[in-house]
Amino acid sequence: MNTLYEGLFIFPELLDEEGLDQAIAHVKEELEKLGGSIESTTRMGKKTFARPLKKQKAGLYVVMMFRVEGAQLDAFKARLKLTTNVFRHQFVESSGVEVEQEA
Repeated sequence: MNTLYEGLFIFPELLDEEGLDQAIAHVKEELEKLGGSIESTTRMGKKTFARPLKKQKAGLYVVMMFRVEGAQLDAFKARLKLTTNVFRHQFVESSGVEVEQEA
């Protein structure tokens, strides 16, 4: 059974829009090779880091909701390490329930 995950991906700030599109498409391809699927993609834009990481001062943040088997998650992480355009990534298992906030 595929589990729903929320993934935060940070791409290098030097990518333009076309480069970011290609990087997101490559992440999607790697996920699909493992039998997963992308539910949604949200671009959060460029964010400055609190401190420089590997001589980088900022990154392009993208949040993806995706489904993949839990056993395949480690293989997905290993594939991302080989992908040069993913600077950092973090995954959290999502309950699939959206919480509404009151104003």
